[in-house]
Amino acid sequence: MKRKPKSVSASRKEEVLRIEWEDGQKSEYSFGTLRAACPCADCRTSHDQDQGDEKEDMLELNFRDKNTTILERIEQVGNYAVQLVWRDGHHAGIYTWDYLDHLSPGSDPGGGRRPV
Repeated sequence: MKRKPKSVSASRKEEVLRIEWEDGQKSEYSFGTLRAACPCADCRTSHDQDQGDEKEDMLELNFRDKNTTILERIEQVGNYAVQLVWRDGHHAGIYTWDYLDHLSPGSDPGGGRRPV
């Protein structure tokens, strides 16, 4: 299912990214979760090496300092994604709407949606 966002916002105080989808559902993502799930090639390689056989079930990131999870800005990438720019300078991850939908804490593998 390809959903598109109606609005995207972030709260630095709460350290969460919020998406309201066109179907009215809402998703919230902690900055830590988003950084740990960074889809860039460098981070994916790091995830794969760190987790071995468990790489599909679990994502981890060893935080060096707080700057790793402080979001500086959100940049739109075409009509299909956002790029998150972190305070430590990392900005290579392109988070597609499908990827964010998959990461949504309210997503249900059975196809239904649970509201946040």
